[in-house]
Amino acid sequence: MIALAQSTFAIIVVIALFGLFVLMLMGSFMRARRNSAALVTTPQRPGGVPAPPPAAPKARAVLSRRDFFRGGLLTSLMVFAAQFGGASLAFLWPNLKGGFGALITLPDNLDTIKNQIQQQRQPYYFGAGRFYLELYTGDGANTEYAGLISNNLMAIYQKCAHLGCRVPFCEQSQWFECPCHGSKYNKAGEYQLGPAPTGLSHFAVKVDGSTVKVDTSNIVPGPPRGTNTIHQSPEGPFCVGGAAGG
Repeated sequence: MIALAQSTFAIIVVIALFGLFVLMLMGSFMRARRNSAALVTTPQRPGGVPAPPPAAPKARAVLSRRDFFRGGLLTSLMVFAAQFGGASLAFLWPNLKGGFGALITLPDNLDTIKNQIQQQRQPYYFGAGRFYLELYTGDGANTEYAGLISNNLMAIYQKCAHLGCRVPFCEQSQWFECPCHGSKYNKAGEYQLGPAPTGLSHFAVKVDGSTVKVDTSNIVPGPPRGTNTIHQSPEGPFCVGGAAGG
């Protein structure tokens, strides 16, 4: 909902700026047209008799200071509108093309994703959506993660719950380990060690036949410390912070 609100606000601002630019441009053209018409109109004498042409052409009018500043202001607004519009489109582009902040349909089907996770012993990573897909068989599917898991697939946000660093998956320990400050999470993204206040956030997974979709428009906060629905100990040395304990 937050991503949708930001996108809607940006679109409204861009449309408003474009409308203002069009109105100012039309006003400028209309003034220029009226001035041109006034210069070329032949004055009439009473009775409809055309007045004789002037003996000599008038000197070219000098641009007044007011018109100069008006033109400068219009040009500045045009440049600002173009820059802001470009920045807004860049902000919205991931949503428009189905990236982070939108409902993402994965290019691989359900079986391909599951086979990759099992064979490579690491989550399926989708960079454009900023999430991992992991197989979940814990005891929290109907409690902590109700409505988030489909066909045993769980989507985990890559952003650390501590200070927002991207958290890679450590193949040695089979945990998520943050390289910035050492926070560690099990395969389900549940907090295990380090300064993070909670587990990793999640997204809802939707499986339709063999098609897998992940709704990144709604970030679901991670479970609190102490949540451990898969009871997974580290399976090897840590990638960050030395050897694993226990």
